[in-house]
Amino acid sequence: MKITLSLTKFGILAMVTCLLFPASSVYGHGLGIDTISSIDIQGKEISITVEMPMYFENDHEQITITAIERETRENAKNVTFLIGLFHENEMIFRNYFFAEDGILSIKVTPTQEGEIVIYGEQDSLLGAWHGTESNPIEITGPLFNSGGLYNFEIEVRTIDEPTNIIEDSGIYNADLSIIEIVSYIQKDEENHDVKFRLKSYFDKISNFEYDAETKQVTFEMPFDWREKQMSHVPLVHVEVNFPKDFTEFLTPSYLGFANGIKLFKASVTIDDYAKEDERIVHFMLLQDHLRFLKNEMKKLDEPLPNSIIFTLSTDENIELPLIAYTKSEDFKLNLSWDPVEIKPGTNTNFVFTIRDGQTSEPLRNSDYTFVIIQNGKEIHRTSGTALIGGDFEKFTFAEDQTGPTVIKFENIRNTGQETEFGIVVVPEFGTLAVFVLLTSIIGVIFVTRRNSFRFSI
Repeated sequence: MKITLSLTKFGILAMVTCLLFPASSVYGHGLGIDTISSIDIQGKEISITVEMPMYFENDHEQITITAIERETRENAKNVTFLIGLFHENEMIFRNYFFAEDGILSIKVTPTQEGEIVIYGEQDSLLGAWHGTESNPIEITGPLFNSGGLYNFEIEVRTIDEPTNIIEDSGIYNADLSIIEIVSYIQKDEENHDVKFRLKSYFDKISNFEYDAETKQVTFEMPFDWREKQMSHVPLVHVEVNFPKDFTEFLTPSYLGFANGIKLFKASVTIDDYAKEDERIVHFMLLQDHLRFLKNEMKKLDEPLPNSIIFTLSTDENIELPLIAYTKSEDFKLNLSWDPVEIKPGTNTNFVFTIRDGQTSEPLRNSDYTFVIIQNGKEIHRTSGTALIGGDFEKFTFAEDQTGPTVIKFENIRNTGQETEFGIVVVPEFGTLAVFVLLTSIIGVIFVTRRNSFRFSI
């Protein structure tokens, strides 16, 4: 059937502590899962989880909605959901669906044109769609064809027994995103075309612009600042990609702003490792950061906007720690050093943390091999174990050990995985900067003859 619709030992330890502080994950709503944690249904507390792919790349994909009784931690029985799906404030469908074992699986087949069609069987009470192993529920039609935020509006209409109809259980919302990738051609200061590519894990991007005079990128994204919506937004994440040979916008660090408010250092990170020919700059706004932005906007005594306007500007000040991922992104490393000016004949402490690439949690008892390379040759190699996830290694460069230098971590946690950072040791004025664009290097420092720059953790 179907229907249509300068540090001491103490200071070094303090630096390790700072590096151990969890950084944000690189995913947000793009995780493809959202949970409504507490729903009271006739005195019974349940949670509802909605899962779907980050991309709809295949002919068929699946949405799974699960209801769990929080006291027993078992699936709820005989649940009828009333589900409305909305995108860009337009309703895609709104129908009843029945899940005998509390798990509703819906096969989705997107098409470019036509109408929304539901296949399956319907019960006689509410006309709820339900599937069997041989005949699962399937929805076809023009849905999930574009990126951005999708809102699932959910009501519970039966539970425990198929005939136990609940008139007013309340309306609950789950928001999930389909990753959107969009490209923009902009002009540099010499009027040449430059391709920017944006990847949004939250909602659609609009009004993108690069200003060659100010060396500044701006773009906009819809956002609902109401607490009801913000309460289940763990992270807003956007990537700005551009060519590594676009030198006028390459810089040791960037300043990020949201609606004119300066973002925390941790909200803007550089990745030169993931793509061979591109730099990626990540905007990552945690829920606490979003609330901070909201409070700052309230101080302006103006109505809250319905969007976030992002601004990315070049910044000549280097900020440590540097961040690097292994190629698989299983591991993430933070690296700082003391003293900041690395000079021959001076003992240098390289302070680092080994983290989980997805959660950013420090990984205790992490084995590693620490290698220093100059001119393609090893000048130092040692192995160790970071008992608390963070540690430091000491090295003193000789007078003839100057120039581009690679700090490499090999065989991380005995997995064979590795990553690298690039620095430059220059005896004339010390390592005031580094900007080494090596294919496999993410760590970036800026070469300059200035005698000072900002160092912050």
